[in-house]
Amino acid sequence: MNIYVQAANQISIQQPLCESWLTEPVEHREPFVRAIDPDFRDYVSPVEGRRMGKLMKRALATSLKTLRECGIDQPDAIVTGTGLGSVESTEAFLLDLCQNGEQLLKPTHFMQSTHNTIGSLVAIQTKTHGYNATYSHGTISFESALADAYLQLRAGDIGNALVLGQDVTTERYFHLLELIDYVGNGMDGACGEASVAAMLMADASDEKTLCELAGVKLLHRPTTDDWQRALEQLGVLSDGALADDIVVMSGENGHPKNDELYGQWLSRFAPKNRVVSYKRWFGECFSASALGFYAAAHWIHANRARYVILLNIGREGSSAITLLKR
Repeated sequence: MNIYVQAANQISIQQPLCESWLTEPVEHREPFVRAIDPDFRDYVSPVEGRRMGKLMKRALATSLKTLRECGIDQPDAIVTGTGLGSVESTEAFLLDLCQNGEQLLKPTHFMQSTHNTIGSLVAIQTKTHGYNATYSHGTISFESALADAYLQLRAGDIGNALVLGQDVTTERYFHLLELIDYVGNGMDGACGEASVAAMLMADASDEKTLCELAGVKLLHRPTTDDWQRALEQLGVLSDGALADDIVVMSGENGHPKNDELYGQWLSRFAPKNRVVSYKRWFGECFSASALGFYAAAHWIHANRARYVILLNIGREGSSAITLLKR
């Protein structure tokens, strides 16, 4: 059974809910950039929106636009990947807690501070009562959600799945990431935010389909042999290296500690002239790989590549590799 990416949309530091970054990317020189928000009134009423944090409105906008493009009102499953969840609401609640002596706390911030609020909100808005799960596994949160949906589609348990990758980055959290040397230190791109919704469907290929999702592999502290075995299972190796028609969407961002890990992989399996860094467009955050997935799908749909490998190597030891093809 083939699994297809039928539609995918993003809100990020590029122009939202469109693919203008392919031809006219927005350039950012600041170390920290908030996402460019669309007009949310097309997706949520102002009255409802007042009670929603930024991440909630972004998740709803990307999800509803993706569902409309596919002609689906209620997906069979909603699977979310998020590294930090609604950290902005969590911060607001904790600040109120500290500043007001545990008095007069706003319940909305508390209710929206849990990670699974994102998928729950989309389910409530679309009146979806099917499978709903949230994965919070650091930088591979999105691939964890993607693998779940992919396996259920392959097993025939569901016919389609809305897969989300959602994260905000607050100014306070950005400074914490600087202190632990996770960002900064000569990093090329900005530290940004990610809101991605992608619709996966089984055996639904047509002219509107973006690409085929051919496989997802999750690895923990992989050795070179582990990487080679995963690539062999995906069927993309030729004489021990990647086949000539494969483009690698890499998570390099210019930070020495981050790029050292990617450099080891690329020097072993892929020449530099076939490597594209998606973070130069979309920046760094815990769900940055969701934007890489979105970019790879539209890259293929625009006939810029026949096969794309999305490479995500996390410094905490967890890594993922995803194969997309025309």
